[in-house]
Amino acid sequence: MKKIFVLMMAAMMVLPSAFAAKKEKAQKLKKISKKTPIGVSMPTKDLQRWNQDGANMKSKLEEAGYKVDLQYANNDIATQTSQIENMITKGDKILVIASIDGSALKSVLDQAKRKGVKVIAYDRLIMNSDAVSYYATFDNYKVGTIQGNFLVDKLNLKNRTSANPAYIELFTGSPDDNNINFFFGGAMDVLQPYLDSGALVVPSGQTSKAQCATLNWSTEEAQKRMENLISAQGYGPRGKKLDAVYSSNDSCAMGITNALVAAGYTAADFPIITGQDCDKPSVKNMIAGTQAMSIFKDTRTLADKVVGMVNALMNGKEPEINDTKTYDNGTGIIPSYLCDPVFATVDNYKTLLLDSGYYTAADLQ
Repeated sequence: MKKIFVLMMAAMMVLPSAFAAKKEKAQKLKKISKKTPIGVSMPTKDLQRWNQDGANMKSKLEEAGYKVDLQYANNDIATQTSQIENMITKGDKILVIASIDGSALKSVLDQAKRKGVKVIAYDRLIMNSDAVSYYATFDNYKVGTIQGNFLVDKLNLKNRTSANPAYIELFTGSPDDNNINFFFGGAMDVLQPYLDSGALVVPSGQTSKAQCATLNWSTEEAQKRMENLISAQGYGPRGKKLDAVYSSNDSCAMGITNALVAAGYTAADFPIITGQDCDKPSVKNMIAGTQAMSIFKDTRTLADKVVGMVNALMNGKEPEINDTKTYDNGTGIIPSYLCDPVFATVDNYKTLLLDSGYYTAADLQ
């Protein structure tokens, strides 16, 4: 009994200490002034997607009363690392980072962790760093499955056999972006049974992630590879049949489209092209009939969720999350909030993009 009493007394001493530590942490966060900037690091201004994300993040955080230190890194890892280091040195207490290379930031984020800076990975998971507190993104596996199922439907794959297959080529994004594991993985999980049965055929034989990757999601790189495929396989309106090209995003889709137009394809005979982000040029292509669909990821929604995370952290609370199983960055599962993607076509883009105020009609002229 005496031993049990001693253990109970020890526990009673530990518990207040633990609660005091938790309270002290909360008070410390509450003392962060809204005059202290929130650091927002975006990969590049060269893609419309990241311009919009940066602008939305800045606007939403400023509406919430925060000062914002927004930086674009011109798709250069050293530049992004230097910018983040400067944010830490200046005293930014929360960093929102869309990484260029998800595996390249460990060293600078070790500095952030030592200084008690909270890190929110934005849309691209930062790998191999235990400094990452939270992750905000869209359900990227679902993005891939939506694209895959769209192709199943439009190519009528359920009613095809190896005797009358559909012909497709495959493109995904940058190999240093962890998201392609989900985009491409989700799409291939849907398409693989049809590839196995022969109802769907990739004439080039290029089906692995490495073979289909596009460095930096570059429009120019995607165009070069599509041009090479057209030349090697003999694709063309009067050449070898090509029913579809799977593209993980709009930047790649634009390069693919450019190559196909140069090869003589018109809206009347254009292969089915998928995409993601609803970039303005790709929406215009949908209207023109040279891109079939694009995943709509409303960056305003994602920005709202990140602002909610920032508010919670500033007040010593746990941010809202809805996924604690999916995203392991090599140091463990990162608590995440996954927004829900939908897809746009020529049939519904007005409702999704214009009626919602995401674009104006003039944007798509």
